[in-house]
Amino acid sequence: MTHKVYYFNFEEEIIIMKMWKKAASVMLASAMVVSLAACGSSGNSGKGDSGSSDADTFKIGGIGPTTGDAAIYGTAVKNGIQLAVDEINAAGGINGKQIEYKFEDDQADSEKSVNAYNTLKDWGMQALIGTTTSTPCTAVVEETHSDNMFQLTPSATAVDSIQYDNAFRMCFSDPNQGSASADYIAENKLATKVAIIYNSSDTYSSGIYQTFATEAKAKGLDVVAAEAFTADNKTDFSVQIQKAKDAGAELVFLPIYYQEASLILAQANKAGFTPKWFGCDGMDGILDLEGFDANLAEDLMFLTPFTANATDEATQKFVADYKEAFGDTPIQFAADAYDCVYVIKAAAEKENVTPDQSVSDICDALKKGMTEITYDGLTGKSITWSEEGEPTKEPTVVVVKSGEYQVLQTEDAAE
Repeated sequence: MTHKVYYFNFEEEIIIMKMWKKAASVMLASAMVVSLAACGSSGNSGKGDSGSSDADTFKIGGIGPTTGDAAIYGTAVKNGIQLAVDEINAAGGINGKQIEYKFEDDQADSEKSVNAYNTLKDWGMQALIGTTTSTPCTAVVEETHSDNMFQLTPSATAVDSIQYDNAFRMCFSDPNQGSASADYIAENKLATKVAIIYNSSDTYSSGIYQTFATEAKAKGLDVVAAEAFTADNKTDFSVQIQKAKDAGAELVFLPIYYQEASLILAQANKAGFTPKWFGCDGMDGILDLEGFDANLAEDLMFLTPFTANATDEATQKFVADYKEAFGDTPIQFAADAYDCVYVIKAAAEKENVTPDQSVSDICDALKKGMTEITYDGLTGKSITWSEEGEPTKEPTVVVVKSGEYQVLQTEDAAE
């Protein structure tokens, strides 16, 4: 069977929008001198959050929600980083130097995320993997930009979350997810009449929706209903479901997180509405939601760069090691975070980065290295990065079958 590949490329307008911000950041960075706060003894294996460091140890921080509604994402990111740090340290480190690692909970809140960043900076962080979600990341990137601290987010998809030249992402951006979803639906003839239910108060959801709607029209799809909800009203979706049903939608696109999606699937089932369902990477985790009837997600499709059921050797080893370490099956966010650590290693080794350099010098070197490396990882092969911080890699569409995620082959999509 042939698996059709859909490549994510940048939208021209995104690059233009960023150019002036990048130019400003270069001028600001050149004027800054940031000292590296690092003292004490090394020897931390990467386990836990304690320990001081001298100039012989790299200090990498992470930020994400490990409590609250989005805890599944932050916990996955925290664990994915930890697994990679332990592996790299056991294999000799980065340029022969060990990594110390500390993770802070931000509860997916912007103010708490900035506070977490300052805590990590006081600890002596030299590079940040984070933040996990888009809105906090957009706040924190202002801080890392001001400090010329290198930042690589595993999973923040909003355009502005990496708006400066010190910031890169591992995941797909919102616009790329929206356009690729529309392309996949149209090219595989999944439907002609499409409804959209999205969260207008959420950066992630509204960003994907906007690009999807534009691309859907260009691809000849008929968007028969586009129904919004907000964070203040995300439990009763009867109105949105009824409007999609009355409009004759054959497929409903859900650029939302799995918590709200689970309620929509349950309420649609009660209403006798059975369209095809298609989502994006925020859908990853729905099968693990406590109290959710997985049968309601049967045949749900969504876009993701990673599935734990993949049969390649690297994925199978990662899944087995993750289960052994944390007692759980990794979701995409864990794989993205794991890849982030190895990407930093590759960029640092490309530019011969050492931990005795200043934070600003490390950042400048990693920025250069990121645009020169090609990375093969769990979430993509032959991944490269532009100066705007965006990755180019191929996505995968998965479908839920009998309570498991399966890679959806092109010829199976329209069945």
